[in-house]
Amino acid sequence: QVQLVESGGDSVQAGGSLRLTCKISGYTNSGYSMGWAWFRQVVGKEREGIAALFTSTGRSFYADSVKGRFTISQDNTKNIVYLQMSSLEPEDTAIYYCAATVPEPFSNYVLAPEMYNHWGQGTQVTVSS
Repeated sequence: QVQLVESGGDSVQAGGSLRLTCKISGYTNSGYSMGWAWFRQVVGKEREGIAALFTSTGRSFYADSVKGRFTISQDNTKNIVYLQMSSLEPEDTAIYYCAATVPEPFSNYVLAPEMYNHWGQGTQVTVSS
């Protein structure tokens, strides 16, 4: 059974940085490329896709809201994906979720939550002004 576990959420001040980690277990490499993504959600709002990555090529995708501030990366040897967040703003406060799917989704839909079938439990990020 595939499981994703996020960690690294914390409370920080505006302008600060955090690195989130997502580790996948129970996954057997089928030879298809995996798509990883990070989403976030605020109570009462829809889940927002903010970053994604294809394991085959390392190609990454970002939502405009985080472009230039967040970086998604992978460590294939450890089945881990990271989200480095810098220049954090109060508007970044949310629960952050890691997701994965095989094969990787079409690039037009890479930040759509319905494209992913494995999800972590979420980790809280709070940014204070």
